[in-house]
Amino acid sequence: MKLNLQDIPRVKAITKEDFITHYFKPQKPVVIEQFIEDWPAYSKWNLDYIKKVAGDKTVPLYDDRPVDYKDGFNQAHAKMKMSDYVDLLQREPTKYRIFLWNILKEIPQLQKDFTYPDFGLRLMKKLPMLFFGGKDSHTFMHYDIDLANIFHFHFEGKKQCILFDQKQNKYLYKVPHSLIVREDIDFNNPDFKQWPALKKVKGWSCELKHGDTLYMPEGYWHYMRYLTPGFSMSLRAIARNPKNLGKAIYNVFIMRNYDNLMRRLKGQKWIDSKNERAITNTNRFI
Repeated sequence: MKLNLQDIPRVKAITKEDFITHYFKPQKPVVIEQFIEDWPAYSKWNLDYIKKVAGDKTVPLYDDRPVDYKDGFNQAHAKMKMSDYVDLLQREPTKYRIFLWNILKEIPQLQKDFTYPDFGLRLMKKLPMLFFGGKDSHTFMHYDIDLANIFHFHFEGKKQCILFDQKQNKYLYKVPHSLIVREDIDFNNPDFKQWPALKKVKGWSCELKHGDTLYMPEGYWHYMRYLTPGFSMSLRAIARNPKNLGKAIYNVFIMRNYDNLMRRLKGQKWIDSKNERAITNTNRFI
């Protein structure tokens, strides 16, 4: 048995009007295949180029270890020079990923290689983020704290993406006071005996290749698995749905601070209790 996933629609190109009508308003994902072919980045950006222009930068690295109460919010697990990290990616599989690396801040010259697209949404121009991963590394299933509309531009290699909307929360074993589901669920090959509610979940999937642009609507859960070493860039636009915007404000100013406080007060017991509640909360809907 496999997850109930439908293919994310793919288009070669799209007008702003068609994007708003067919994808933004109904909040459905889409892959645009030829959108960035006129960017200098389309032909320039690969791992060797990033090593050349950013090799001396120290970058934060993350792997797939479970959340620990000692970890701060999005706290890195290791650090490495970018040149050494690219060498590692090209040499062997590694779990280490770069997550939310602000390219404008670190390497200003790279901003000349792309333009901010006009999808009819106001993009946050100070927040272009890069994401890198080695073969078979993956993110946990999560959604972004600000529930933004995300445009994910993929460079080099191939990446598997699985998406769910917020209506699927009750079946996903969502961890309370967090942005993740149970970290021991393998969404690439889920164990339905251990996680029976996943039989009811409905989602989307795609495989991204160099030059593909994935639109992820507001608050969509996403799991990313690198089939080969590669990297992507995300641009984001603020949530327009009032409910999502309110949830984003709550996440940033209340949920995150409350969770950090409870980690300090209760330690690992807080993490364990949240993981237990993820199961009991979900089992009510089976």
